[in-house]
Amino acid sequence: MTIESFSAEETFEFGRQCGQTAVPGQVYCLYGDLGVGKTVFTQGFAAGLGITEPVSSPTFTIVQIYEEGRVPFYHFDVYRISDPEEMYEIGFDDYLEGDGICFIEWADLISELLPENRTEITIEKDLEKGFDYRKISRREMTA
Repeated sequence: MTIESFSAEETFEFGRQCGQTAVPGQVYCLYGDLGVGKTVFTQGFAAGLGITEPVSSPTFTIVQIYEEGRVPFYHFDVYRISDPEEMYEIGFDDYLEGDGICFIEWADLISELLPENRTEITIEKDLEKGFDYRKISRREMTA
């Protein structure tokens, strides 16, 4: 599935729709360059889960846990991970096996640790279509 977004509000809304349909145990992997709108999409996703507190990328803490929504939301930003093995130090496998939703920004940096069953979201810019244009692709990966 691919959608086109022409504003941050549309990107947020698509994230919200994805969050509304998310179920416990799912893993979402988010891909895209710096400044492409990953945080806006994530904020929408969290809103779709019923989370009202502010959501920002946990760049320096690696994981931020939100429990006020309808299911726990484990938001990872692995941009600063230098070795995928660092993920085990924060209990990554426990989160994957938990009752919440794992949402991983920069998932390509830990690709060898990702489960086979996951949802991949890719956000891309195309400046020829406008500064705020984004192409957002969603792909279900299964074993």
